[in-house]
Amino acid sequence: MKTFTIDEPGKFSFTDDEVPVCGPEEVLLRMKRMGLCGSDLKTWLGLNPMVTYPRSVGHEISGIIEERGSEVPGKIKQGMHVTVIPYTNCGKCSSCLKGRINACEYNQTMGVQRAGASSEYILVPWKKLILSDTLSPDQLVLVEPMSVGFHAVNRGQVQSTDTVAVIGCGMIGLGAITGSAAIAENTVAIDIAGDKLNMAIKSGARLVINSSDEEVKEKLAELTGGRGPDVVIEAVGLPATFRQAVDLAGFAGRVVYIGYAAEEVSYETKLFVMKELDIRGSRNALQEDFDAVVQVLEKGDISADKIITKRFPFRRMGEAFEHWVENRSTVTKIVIDYD
Repeated sequence: MKTFTIDEPGKFSFTDDEVPVCGPEEVLLRMKRMGLCGSDLKTWLGLNPMVTYPRSVGHEISGIIEERGSEVPGKIKQGMHVTVIPYTNCGKCSSCLKGRINACEYNQTMGVQRAGASSEYILVPWKKLILSDTLSPDQLVLVEPMSVGFHAVNRGQVQSTDTVAVIGCGMIGLGAITGSAAIAENTVAIDIAGDKLNMAIKSGARLVINSSDEEVKEKLAELTGGRGPDVVIEAVGLPATFRQAVDLAGFAGRVVYIGYAAEEVSYETKLFVMKELDIRGSRNALQEDFDAVVQVLEKGDISADKIITKRFPFRRMGEAFEHWVENRSTVTKIVIDYD
């Protein structure tokens, strides 16, 4: 089988490897699709502090079960189309003992701290499979990034009467918009790219604000009677948007950070206290988030074709990264096709 590896920032190779053999509780997947994540792009650029080189990348997976281990339950059969929860959890750290296994202290995400899915075949523990009888390979590859956005909505404890502002309409931001719109009366999308804001409307946003030429705070004040949003979800990862989230949130509001900034962030900390804000991180996703996304996608209201910006065949994966670097403002999701 072929494996794509980033050998060092901006340089890659394809190697010929043996197809792995299933352990008792593993399944062998033949890859169908793989989505490229922002963490993969940072690995390509040499900006991912959690990665060592060389590294095979990728954790947004759509595959077919080719073989199954001897202890895999009978309901999991050859030929099933699946996606994967790509995180590990130790079961013993503080997060795991609290049931928040998505934030395991010793988590290893595929393609980040351990080998990724950029091979024609991969081994996966059967307990990490997400099954769907109806979702297409294109839909399955969107489940993991959307789940990260859904998890942020859960971290924000979004209620039906809330106004929720989502900063950033990339793939994960769109997941947060979709998850919020399923609950809250008012979900507002904020971005600098018109194409991404159009996609936010299709994902359920009631209002969109182009922050490159509109006054975000004034628009939100108009919508909320001057109170500001109840929940602000930051899905960009820049110092400016980290500060903006705190500035925009209403008194007694909740701020949820999905992205993380590569630089230190300085704040006017009095807003934390004056507003009595709840400031929360959001990492990865839980099984319940994956299940919720599958249910939404199975309804058929979200078109994978409209979310996927561009496709590249597996053999041209290096070109995919180069394209993303040159077109960052217009890319929502790049998908690698193994067919």
